[in-house]
Amino acid sequence: MQLLYPWFLLGLGATIIPIIIHLLQLRKPQRVLFTNIAIIRDVELTTVRHRRVQQLLILLARILAISALVVAFCQPILPVRDEGRGAVSQSVAIWIDNSFSMQAPQAAGERLFDGAVGQAKILGQALGQSGNIRLKQAGRRTLSKDAYLDELANLRLSGKTIRANSGDNSEGSVYIFSDFQRNQFSAKNIEALAEGKQTLLVPMVAEPTGNVYVDSLWVEDAFVRMRTNVGMHIRVRNGGNAAVNDCPVKVYLGAKQVAAFRVAVEPGKSAVTVVQVQLADAGTALGRVVIEEQPVTFDNTYYFTLQPAAAIRVVEIGEEPATEQAYGNEPLFAYVFAKAGRVDFGVLKQANLVIVRELGGIDAGLREALGQVVRRGGSVVVVPTSGKTARNSYQALFKELGIGEAQWENGAAVPELREVAMPSGQEPFFRNVFGAQPRAVTMPRVAPVLRWARTGTDILRMRDGESYLAEFATGKGKAYVFSAPLARPYSDFAEHTLFVPVMYRLAMLSYRNEQLPAYRLTQPGLNLQLPEQSTVAKGAGSAADEAGIRLVKDSLVLIPGQRRQGNEVRLELPAGMDMPGFYQVRRGEKVLTTLAFNADKAESELAAYSADELRQLIGPNHPNIRVVESGADGAGLRALQAEQTGTPLWRYWVLLALLALLAEVLLVRFGRRGNGALARPAAAA
Repeated sequence: MQLLYPWFLLGLGATIIPIIIHLLQLRKPQRVLFTNIAIIRDVELTTVRHRRVQQLLILLARILAISALVVAFCQPILPVRDEGRGAVSQSVAIWIDNSFSMQAPQAAGERLFDGAVGQAKILGQALGQSGNIRLKQAGRRTLSKDAYLDELANLRLSGKTIRANSGDNSEGSVYIFSDFQRNQFSAKNIEALAEGKQTLLVPMVAEPTGNVYVDSLWVEDAFVRMRTNVGMHIRVRNGGNAAVNDCPVKVYLGAKQVAAFRVAVEPGKSAVTVVQVQLADAGTALGRVVIEEQPVTFDNTYYFTLQPAAAIRVVEIGEEPATEQAYGNEPLFAYVFAKAGRVDFGVLKQANLVIVRELGGIDAGLREALGQVVRRGGSVVVVPTSGKTARNSYQALFKELGIGEAQWENGAAVPELREVAMPSGQEPFFRNVFGAQPRAVTMPRVAPVLRWARTGTDILRMRDGESYLAEFATGKGKAYVFSAPLARPYSDFAEHTLFVPVMYRLAMLSYRNEQLPAYRLTQPGLNLQLPEQSTVAKGAGSAADEAGIRLVKDSLVLIPGQRRQGNEVRLELPAGMDMPGFYQVRRGEKVLTTLAFNADKAESELAAYSADELRQLIGPNHPNIRVVESGADGAGLRALQAEQTGTPLWRYWVLLALLALLAEVLLVRFGRRGNGALARPAAAA
């Protein structure tokens, strides 16, 4: 037998109380009535002997009652024996899932998280002071009962999910309290959590409820302009298991509400709504999509940012400018023209779009620079020349851009012009470019001088099906190739009304905004484009500034892991970053930008395993993993704990105390035989 609370044995000192009472009763004189002194000798002998035996038995009954109660408070058990190992270890590791999905309600109305904490408290109290308790969120250190209860009281919901506790080789069993979401747990995942130990899964069962959340958000055009309507697509999804009808959704930019709508979503379904928003100034707009829904509220607010696009840098390389009027008079573009042989390669490194037009030759340095443009995500437009001497250098450029070999036309003395086909407004390149099209449109006429071997995406075609302008994906960027020069007599495209929309579209598609509207807290990291001035070293302090990028949210300051590549920096999100909202990216005292972070959308999918489904998922090949239903007020956990630690005996000791008290009552009530013997002679007299 073992005692879970041996310190209660100090209560055995209370047995001195009935002993003192017994001694005091021996000294107290008693009055005895009698009428015949002839029998006084016999009366004294009989009464004293009987009284001594009776009082001794009463004393023993009282001592036994007090002792039995003290032992009952010590929680005696018969420990379970394991052959060769002795008593089962009392060390227990408790993992409580405090991810956001635990906000779902139970049948009693409280959150799953509150129910899990309550069950964990019951388990900790059942273990008592003799148990070694470890709480996953408190690290690997062993806690006393009081410290364990304090840690439970301070536990809060966060955006982090349960992960395998690699490297923890401590003995003992493991309890996992969780809702066991289907998209978070698998048999392999649970086996990794168990690590071969005795593991008990305690599923927290939620009531059927709906949960509408923002699945994703995007704008129709990556090139966002100020004071211009921007179509913003908002996809909402119901991650619960009950339908949601007429759910209000509001959209805010800053403190101003800019849109509102209502949605009805079935379980597991999505709905997309397009709202029109405008950016009032050049600053970054901090936006929110607010869903008014209960009782799961952790994902009711979706944070995002919108910022106007910077000027698109366009560089044209040729003998004379052909696109200056198209780009130079529009503030959306920063246009630069350079003659062949006088190209500033520093400008090319910052360019979004480079137009190589009808050059007499392309040297190796320029080819390498153009290849770097597409590899970092820019765009290169190649307009061929009609001269035969430049064909080899163009072939080398096509190879550098990943286009492959091109087939050149022999070329006639008088080029044969062919008409370009009318493009469709449904094609992605021309989407939202054309309005209502007239029935008869005169299209430009061109005379192609080359065709390419690699198949690209045709943007403009000839009426006979041959490609005129094609797009090729290469590196992170794109290459566009015209099949004919822009100059006459090979083309009149530069004078056609279609020329400006096509060139504008080429420039806008070359713009890449590295900053997304929103990020997830669970993603490992993100790439961030540094401002141009930060890419130039300015003395010894510059390196320290670059390494000092911080993420700031209100009073919270986090230092992410960072790795710089050119003018791009890779930020690794720190482990303590688990609260959704806006985070400023600072270097020193300067705010570089503001990022929006939201909880992992997997947390919003509330579908979870039941206890029976968990048993089927684990299967019979993992005898060390067991599924336990906690039951009302933790009755299932208490029974399991008794089964694991041993057979509790406190009930038997309480019963023994009650029997001792009953014996005392019977001795007092029916133990007066001596007094009765004296009374009868008195009556006879």
